[in-house]
Amino acid sequence: MNSMHTVATLVGLSVSQLTQGTIGAQLGFSEITFPKPVFHGDTLYGETEVVSKRASKSRPGQGIVTLKHTGRNQDGDVVCIAVRSAMFHMSPDAASAQEQS
Repeated sequence: MNSMHTVATLVGLSVSQLTQGTIGAQLGFSEITFPKPVFHGDTLYGETEVVSKRASKSRPGQGIVTLKHTGRNQDGDVVCIAVRSAMFHMSPDAASAQEQS
């Protein structure tokens, strides 16, 4: 399979659970690796880890989050790792805490 299709599918798997309605902007990828190939007929499983987060210095009420997406095939082999940063809308509690500091 085309590696760009693999990474797009991996990141797309996380949208409904993690980012739908909360992401403000995709900022970029700092790392993308493909340790093993993906073949036609493989099943792709994804997991996402929040690596870091911080309040935006220039956009009140928003924060920068770094996510590490790991894709595995049906055998549990890691086939893709993608680290990306995105700007998210903060929760009301976090945004008001940011304004008070």
